[in-house]
Amino acid sequence: MEQLSPLDASFLYLENERVSNHIGGLYIYDQSTVPGAKLRFRQILTYLAARIHRAPRYRQKVASVPLNLDHPYWVDDDKFDLEYHVRHVALPQPGDWRQLCILASRIYDRPLDLKRPLWSMHVVEGLDNVEGLPPGSFAIITKLHHAAIDGVSSVAMNTALHETEPGLRQGDPEPWSPDSPPNELELLGRAYLNNLAQPMKFMRVMAESVPASTRLLATIGEDAIRMPSPIGDVPQTRFNGEVSGHRVVNGISVDLSDIREMKNAVRGATVNDVVIAITGGALRRYLEARGELPADKSLITLSPVSVRSDAANARNGGNEVAGMLASLGTDIADPLQRLEAVRNSTADSKELTNAVGARLMTDFSQFIPSATTGMAARMFSQMGLATQMQPSFNTVVTNVPGPQQPLYFCGAELVNQYGLGIVQNAQALFHTVLSYNSKVTITAMSDREVMPDPEFYISCLREAFIELRDAAIPPKKPTPPRRKPAAKSRTAKSRTAKSSAAKKPAVSRRRKSPPPAPGAAAE
Repeated sequence: MEQLSPLDASFLYLENERVSNHIGGLYIYDQSTVPGAKLRFRQILTYLAARIHRAPRYRQKVASVPLNLDHPYWVDDDKFDLEYHVRHVALPQPGDWRQLCILASRIYDRPLDLKRPLWSMHVVEGLDNVEGLPPGSFAIITKLHHAAIDGVSSVAMNTALHETEPGLRQGDPEPWSPDSPPNELELLGRAYLNNLAQPMKFMRVMAESVPASTRLLATIGEDAIRMPSPIGDVPQTRFNGEVSGHRVVNGISVDLSDIREMKNAVRGATVNDVVIAITGGALRRYLEARGELPADKSLITLSPVSVRSDAANARNGGNEVAGMLASLGTDIADPLQRLEAVRNSTADSKELTNAVGARLMTDFSQFIPSATTGMAARMFSQMGLATQMQPSFNTVVTNVPGPQQPLYFCGAELVNQYGLGIVQNAQALFHTVLSYNSKVTITAMSDREVMPDPEFYISCLREAFIELRDAAIPPKKPTPPRRKPAAKSRTAKSRTAKSSAAKKPAVSRRRKSPPPAPGAAAE
């Protein structure tokens, strides 16, 4: 039994009928690498049953403390049913990319059952007309509650269900005996002990925060860092209003090598800076086409930053992130100048984070009583207070590095993956950036009423990528063709032949004597 952190629990408290705080992905597989080139749904269930022990959260549910006197706990689900969480569907004809995105959006609209382990998986077949996919490909759409995972742990948990070599290896399920669920008296006892320990934890965090505050004030006084743009400078956009319960999703896939080359055009720029600059270019195009582009202010993004100290424990789930604010450069027309502005903005935010300590910024939340946290979060969410305040950012761009070698699920090769994020009031546009096996995908998730034209926004993303690539990567000089020797005329050939013949040594026309017969004496 393990208690949720205050940050983990907040994702449960902030849910309502229009906001479901789960994240996930759209994964596409080529089953031609499977023996017989055909998978059965029963094989997938058997495969998952043999590997699900690698990530404990898949078989744990949430147990709430009575009266919300403390944050909930993760406990084993003694009635765990794999077939409840894994389902099989098919796209209607013709089975193209647009239909796959619509299906992903509709699956994503539905909240997870809080009385069961907080995840689901839909196996989707019928992708017959998705451009660029091998015949017989299938997709998997996943949902995992944000209370259980952050971006890094979601990649780790998903990787735990894959193999690094082709071939269908089923294996046998690991023996599993779920722990007995705690009763209410036990949960109340734990809440009492935790509340007694709070003063000691608070003193520890305060002891860490004093030197961090001293470092921050010193570096600001020495002009060693610049403070990021104040919250009051963030413009109000269509993405900072209320949302419905309906989502839209779409994305693009580009080469990681192009992104790496593009960052070299601006000294000190990173892959993350390039992605933010591309997003800024797309938002500039999209809002300008609608006559809604702020003229003198740049839109601001929130970029989650992992503060996980032990990557090996990522499969255990949980959230260990801080936030970094950065300019999107939407007020700059030139793509290279926009990238430079993004680089400067992210550098300032990183300096501020380093001065304070990223983990320390997340620690103070644990000292707010759970009952107060839950009540405030629900009021904030249900009353729409977020949309009545000045926005602190306009969108989210989260960049999660993934494995750079091919992965295989039930023997089928993972072709590509697209991340799915959270849409909520005042935050109606979420960008998930994933890298995998030399590719990068940028997925945009929004609300259907806020962004009724996701295909147009994706075209803006693609054009912004091409614009920055063309400006940042110098055109390669074409290799000159190898020159062939000039053809000789017949007269020249004749002269050359005569000259060659004249230079050859004379050959004697006298017949040579035959060699002596075996055993005969030579004269």
